[in-house]
Amino acid sequence: MPDASTACVQGVVKASTGDPAPGVDVTLSGGGGDETATTDDAGRWAFPVTEAGDYTVTIDEATLPEGQFLKSVGTRDVVVELNSQASALFPLTDDPNAADAAAAAEKPDTDDAASAPAKESANSFSWPRFWQQFVSGIRMGLLIALASLGLSLIFGTTGLSNFAQGEMVTMGGLLAAVFMGLTGNLWMAGLLAVVASAGFGWAQDKVLWKPLRKRRLSLMQMMIVSIGLSITLQYTFQFLFGSGVIRIDKSTAETITIAGVTLTTQSYVAMGISLLAIIAVGLGLMYTRFGRATRAISDNPALARASGIDVDRVINIVWVVGGGLAGLAGVFFGLVFNGLNWFTGGTMLLLFFAAVTLGGLGTAFGAFVGSMIIGMMVELTNIWLPGDLKYATALLLLILILLIRPQGIFGRKERIG
Repeated sequence: MPDASTACVQGVVKASTGDPAPGVDVTLSGGGGDETATTDDAGRWAFPVTEAGDYTVTIDEATLPEGQFLKSVGTRDVVVELNSQASALFPLTDDPNAADAAAAAEKPDTDDAASAPAKESANSFSWPRFWQQFVSGIRMGLLIALASLGLSLIFGTTGLSNFAQGEMVTMGGLLAAVFMGLTGNLWMAGLLAVVASAGFGWAQDKVLWKPLRKRRLSLMQMMIVSIGLSITLQYTFQFLFGSGVIRIDKSTAETITIAGVTLTTQSYVAMGISLLAIIAVGLGLMYTRFGRATRAISDNPALARASGIDVDRVINIVWVVGGGLAGLAGVFFGLVFNGLNWFTGGTMLLLFFAAVTLGGLGTAFGAFVGSMIIGMMVELTNIWLPGDLKYATALLLLILILLIRPQGIFGRKERIG
């Protein structure tokens, strides 16, 4: 705590969604020198000051979270008096042109034509921003597809809508943060998190779902069990990790600009590995013995069992694959969006279900296509809609398509009655 002759300059950096922005570098200039601090998990920063006077606070734009930009200029001048506190706030936005618009607005207007750009909406359309959001939509779609594939495979083989899939995603990210602290190697931490998530999928089926299937519980009863498991895992995560943002890699990620689109190196790696994993699952389903057995069970479980297929073993492997994919998605969500918390998976769960339903329940290829559509809708509508309201458009699209084609894009019509 500051003593009687000490003042404090402090503030909070928050993303456009209202979530804290950890890992942002802030510099305080004045008093004969410069000091640098990094925002903590709550987005807070602070400097103790021992001399009264004028100081300048500057935020390092290169350390802002992916997809976040300064809403106005990145410097603040503060007057510090001893035995007091001074604050400097830096609001963030998802509009890369907001700072330029704010700077233009501060300039004296010479005529109405010159002031027009300053009056332009912060959410106005521009082609550079469109392409930035377009690539971000591809990235979001690939991450959603990882979790949605597992969800679709589980539904296809068991008929279960697993509401705990979001928490399996959260678990992957949190485990990666734990293993990162133990090993200090990001690649090793990610690999261990995926393996542990796959193991959790195996144990989950062996301990919970297989006994429930043997007791012939209805799908409605099993769905309610999955909701209970989801809630239990959520509050277990909150108890163990707290409600703050957990960062997997606390170092500053480098950015790469390609054709005017700027993403972190972690985003490019996440997109590449996600695409490879999705292709591997698709090829496995098409050309391996396990894939043929999975498709047979999805089409007709009773006939598959009568044909000599070990249905329980195939379903258990599906849970392992689904857990591994969810864990991998959690690792990438934590890296790409600079952290996650106990409810990250719960926030994304409706998007996972929307992707699976939109593409066609139980079809892996449909889950992928549905995920890409949802990812694009979420990111592109962010050009015009603020904050989390962008998620509503994806769900609205789902409703509209299901009104026209209830079985989804690649689903098959079924005769009822």
